[in-house]
Amino acid sequence: MNRLTQNQDTYLLTNVLLETGFLYENGEVVATKTALFDIQIAGNKIRSVEPAQSTPDVKGFDIKGKLALPPFRDMHIHLDKTLFGLPWKAVFPKNRTVKDMIDKERMIIPELLKTSVERAEKLISLLQGYGTNFARTHFNIDPTSGTASLEHLLQALEHLKDSFSAELVAFPQHGLFYTKSAELMEEVAKWEQVDFIGGLDPFSIDGSIEKPVDLTIQLALDNNKGIDIHLHEGGQSGVKTIHYLIDKAFENPALQDRTFISHAFALGYMAKRDLQYTAERLAAAKVGICSSVPFRNMLMPFPELEKAGVEVFIGNDNVQDHWSTFGSGNMLQKANLVAQLYGYETEFELSRSLRYATNGRIPLDDHGKIVWPKVGDDASLIFVDASCSAEAVSRISTVNGFVHQGNSSSIIA
Repeated sequence: MNRLTQNQDTYLLTNVLLETGFLYENGEVVATKTALFDIQIAGNKIRSVEPAQSTPDVKGFDIKGKLALPPFRDMHIHLDKTLFGLPWKAVFPKNRTVKDMIDKERMIIPELLKTSVERAEKLISLLQGYGTNFARTHFNIDPTSGTASLEHLLQALEHLKDSFSAELVAFPQHGLFYTKSAELMEEVAKWEQVDFIGGLDPFSIDGSIEKPVDLTIQLALDNNKGIDIHLHEGGQSGVKTIHYLIDKAFENPALQDRTFISHAFALGYMAKRDLQYTAERLAAAKVGICSSVPFRNMLMPFPELEKAGVEVFIGNDNVQDHWSTFGSGNMLQKANLVAQLYGYETEFELSRSLRYATNGRIPLDDHGKIVWPKVGDDASLIFVDASCSAEAVSRISTVNGFVHQGNSSSIIA
């Protein structure tokens, strides 16, 4: 990959491979049509998309036939407490409860905070190498961290603001009341840099569904924030918490389209009839689901949720930290995993699976019409070594570079 040496307001990306439609046989999609284009960037927008060989009087950067795709978006990750950048270490022994891990974090966080800015930057660079230019990142708010995790994360994001963007979720990892984090959350909820109020397993950690969820909702409403609550509980407490949040979204329309449940494992254990009812209620209340695509003891019901109209987002969650061993940081790998788990293997199905890496944005709609990139779109693109979206998902193709919001000092192929 090459780094551009000039910060130009207007420039041209030449020989960019774009998808132009589907090829059909007997009414079925059997291939994706592509062609080479020149894309003119002006400021942070796409000014023109023309067949290759156009010659505007602006400097060009040859993309050499690499496929352009919308950049990837990681919708659930913890940038603040990664071990990435430190020597390799697998997770601690199994059979750990969340409360066990809270106790562990109390011991290790003070040491981790000493280098958390540098490690967050290294993790962001890893994500960028895999084509991700945006993340919804949770950050610890607890008596051990205070506001240091947030302050350090903001420093890292400021250093990389020209090539990476983020939404921030204030996350009471040690419980709102279990470790007396409520006052800290009330303080941080007022920070303008914070976008969402988080939460953690209200019943199993704080001993009540209503008390911690009600405080979370009130903080969101009082400070014009969204909500994104971790819910690992798979039993009746998990089911009840999901429906309690749905009820609150119905009661408070300001929370609709701004309330998300991360993990929501209880959905994976539901009987079919209960799942359909819950999915319909989630969709009606406009409450979304964020998942790391688990698949050991149960499979999250993505197809059923999406059929009901529920927004489903995915993310890496952990990338080499004390909670998980297997995070890679690669959203294209996540899309590939979704395709494998749910049997999406045809050209059409694989091309649709790209949306899991991009948070919904794909080059062609279901009818093969070009919907990205368009004139006026945000000038953010990645370039991959693939002939089409389906191949990129199936082969987890190499990302050769990117442009972020038109910034010509970003890395491109």
